[in-house]
Amino acid sequence: MDRSRMFMLTGLFVVLCIGLVGVGAVGGASDSSAANPYVMPPDSDTELNVSEDAYVELAPGPDDPYYEASDGNWVSYVNPRDEYREPYLGDGSAKICVTLLNEAGEPIVGETVPNTTVTLPTGASTSWHSHADPITVHYPLTDHYDRPLDADQFGTTDDLPQGDGYMDSHCLEFHGLPEDETVEYGEVDIDGEHADRIEVVGYIQQAHDTWDTDIDPIEAAEPYEEAGGSWTYYPEGSHGQVVAVLQLDSEETGADGDPVSEDEDSSSSSSSTDGTGETDDVDGDEGSGDELPGFGVAAALVALALAALFGSRRWGR
Repeated sequence: MDRSRMFMLTGLFVVLCIGLVGVGAVGGASDSSAANPYVMPPDSDTELNVSEDAYVELAPGPDDPYYEASDGNWVSYVNPRDEYREPYLGDGSAKICVTLLNEAGEPIVGETVPNTTVTLPTGASTSWHSHADPITVHYPLTDHYDRPLDADQFGTTDDLPQGDGYMDSHCLEFHGLPEDETVEYGEVDIDGEHADRIEVVGYIQQAHDTWDTDIDPIEAAEPYEEAGGSWTYYPEGSHGQVVAVLQLDSEETGADGDPVSEDEDSSSSSSSTDGTGETDDVDGDEGSGDELPGFGVAAALVALALAALFGSRRWGR
């Protein structure tokens, strides 16, 4: 083979290798992330042992119709359950929320606890609200509400004055209350098909100021008696919020919220239990001929190209 033909074939071979390796890398990455964009929480690359994956929903931005207002200290989002008292009696406002977390402390919508209801009784001051007295939350949220999560109550980011930019709570808002009004709420009652899978972690009450999102909901939650169960407005302090923090009970679900080890991952895919305590081994090669994941395809094609190159060199001698 002459020198020019040799250089041309070598160049084509190098370009082919680079292209195939790139395709293999992109294909392997896209397969894992495109399958379910809500599997992992923000800023996390660790798979966790949970019975329900985190529900990741970006908070509305300034150009979104559900973005309401910001004054540099707080951010407000349009809430379908946001109502104003008629007659309007004052500037008092309240937000009463429920957040449901999986075993790892990530917000979820309750897909694993269907036909389960959470109820919070409220005082007479909020009885005028069409969804209050009591407040009732139905799971899964995605089956019962157009906007399952409508508040960013926890986390921080440099880009926002409040919250981390991801929705995490289901809330009701009350406006138009007198400034001397007392807002009351009772203890959470959980009822339904999977009530035993949900535990009440506690309550977070903040009154007379902007809601502080720089807290961990599990660590900040307090027993009902310590949280307060109510607050009374006063001039220049006519706002208050409370969040009831719920979490899937790991003892009931069997998940612990820890990172999934390679041993757990491989054992779950290589064996199955028939319910009698006996384990049936699954052939690890079954179905493996359908495709080669990640770099497997690229490596195979590069090997073929290499064989073709050397074959052409021998043929041209």
